[in-house]
Amino acid sequence: MPRSPKPAKPSARALLPTAERALIQQISSLSATTRSSALRLGIGDDCAILRVRAGEEIVVTTDFSLEGRHFRRAWHPAAAIGHRALARGLSDIAAMGARPLAAFLSLALPPAAVANQSWLDAFFHGLLTLAAAHNVPLAGGDTAQAPGPHILADIILLGAAPTGRALRRSTARPGDILYTTGSLGGASAELALLAANPRRFRAANPAANHPHLYPQPRLAQGRELLRRHLATACIDLSDGLSTDLTHLCTASHVAAEVVAAALPLHPLAAALPAAAALNAALNGGEDYELLFTAAPTTRLPRKLAGIPITPIGRILPTRKGRPQVTLIDATNHRTPLEPQGWEHFRTP
Repeated sequence: MPRSPKPAKPSARALLPTAERALIQQISSLSATTRSSALRLGIGDDCAILRVRAGEEIVVTTDFSLEGRHFRRAWHPAAAIGHRALARGLSDIAAMGARPLAAFLSLALPPAAVANQSWLDAFFHGLLTLAAAHNVPLAGGDTAQAPGPHILADIILLGAAPTGRALRRSTARPGDILYTTGSLGGASAELALLAANPRRFRAANPAANHPHLYPQPRLAQGRELLRRHLATACIDLSDGLSTDLTHLCTASHVAAEVVAAALPLHPLAAALPAAAALNAALNGGEDYELLFTAAPTTRLPRKLAGIPITPIGRILPTRKGRPQVTLIDATNHRTPLEPQGWEHFRTP
């Protein structure tokens, strides 16, 4: 009697539908720990249902986190990757002075990552810990098999702001004073340390000061700026001060000047040689502080929601022959400040 053929071992591709269902159940279970009055219906149906208060309008942002571009599994702890994926979008919400309502995560994983349960647990722990800190429910999203060996994560953030009052980058005025929250250059300096020795940060504590691995979006500060009518314009510092200030000036049809000596350096940046420290503060990117303008007659506190704010320059009218952004050094010498921060499609 012929033997029955031995069943073939299921391929990774064949296992993915079952793995996807398990992953969705895991995400749903974990996300249920974050509650919000804005969320009427979350993961489990075709769409989420959100409540919006009377007199508010919705703000929406989306951010990719791409392995090899925004993070490396060999360098970044999984918890930091999850934290950073959410922090990027929350920083955009903060720049509008809005309150976050809900997050949506689309995650494409290669088969090896699907099978790595400890990595997934840490990734979601990092993302959902930050979500819980700001009362942001993970309300839905999608999962798929990645087209290659790299992880792709896309976060959509929904927020709400009083109708017609969301902070914008297009409303700065000549004469306004230019401010930043917190400190600058830390994320760039820590990234350089991470590149030199990835192992030193494997056990990095999210509660400690890790500006690159665990950036802190300035949501409370953005809401204070809006609530107290302090800011005339605002943008978050994700691409670097030189680039994001250029974005603000372009949108507002103004020019600006920055005083180099006034820049508040993060301790990691301040430990660098002077030229490197200045470059990190101006061009490093991913500081996720708020860069905002205020009328010269507005009295601002030294801190907003516990975070220092620092005047670093002023807004000027555009004028023929005047650079869009000018840097003033310690000798009062003025030079054009070109945007040298992050650009997605910059030609090498």
